[in-house]
Amino acid sequence: MFEITTTRANPMVDPALHVWGWEIPVYLFLGGLVAGMMIISGYLLFRGGHRNVRSAALMLPGVSVAMLTAGMLALYLDLEHKPYFWRLYTSFEPLSPMSWGAWILALVYPALIANLLLRVPGRLARRWPWLAELSGRLVRHQLAVRVIGAANLFLGVLLGVYTGVLLSALGARPLWNSALLGPLFLVSGLSTAAAFVHIIAPDPLDKRLLARADNVFLASELMLIVLLIAGLLTATRAHIDAAAMLLGGAYGAAFWVLVVGLGIVVPLVIQTLAVSQRIRHTQVAPVLVLAGGLALRFVIVYAGQASRWPVAS
Repeated sequence: MFEITTTRANPMVDPALHVWGWEIPVYLFLGGLVAGMMIISGYLLFRGGHRNVRSAALMLPGVSVAMLTAGMLALYLDLEHKPYFWRLYTSFEPLSPMSWGAWILALVYPALIANLLLRVPGRLARRWPWLAELSGRLVRHQLAVRVIGAANLFLGVLLGVYTGVLLSALGARPLWNSALLGPLFLVSGLSTAAAFVHIIAPDPLDKRLLARADNVFLASELMLIVLLIAGLLTATRAHIDAAAMLLGGAYGAAFWVLVVGLGIVVPLVIQTLAVSQRIRHTQVAPVLVLAGGLALRFVIVYAGQASRWPVAS
């Protein structure tokens, strides 16, 4: 990412000078959501979910491929030199988060496709019988199922952490200059994935399991946000100013209302009551979690770009 510095302050000339637009928050949201679904799917495979035709483990790979492709499309739209994206795969730069991300994404697709083969849709099975035969062999081979589950778990964690590391590695922005962004985006991805699977899962046991898990994810996400802000407030003047943008500045309302209030606290209360059987399970909490996860990426990306180090005089 190139830093653009200008001494102009004329809104008629530079009405909207920014580096990243809506494409990056959307990509980070979908990438985190897919990472969470890969982890959940891998866990359910280890619990024998591939033997249950109603298990969410058999639904998630196809949905994940579609969502990851949509996220990659958003990322592609943000590229300045679109015809040359393939050059990312001509080398590997160990110190570049973008290089790591490109190769992680290249490994994620095969893992998702392998998971998808555990349950081939009937229409495809009738058209290509060899796919159904391959699927049957994989399901009967317990070691193969465990390898696929482990691959999805491992790559899901890498993908989820990478979405935060991509920002934290850019030290030019004080708000992003925190090692907590990786764990925060991973836990947020798990939370949004649990919420999404809670909506689409046909098995009531999966729904109850994911509601309980999401409460843990939401509480962990809230704790990481507190630690992130505390870390900023105890650092340099630039970090304190960056934290102030979230606490009461230009992005304060969106942060407190959309991310913390409606995205974490309210669904946490609703799902806690539902898990304790004081109220019925509803779709309200999962929808709020998904909206809050998307809002988190938008707030962090846009506020991060607005934060800056003081210019030396």
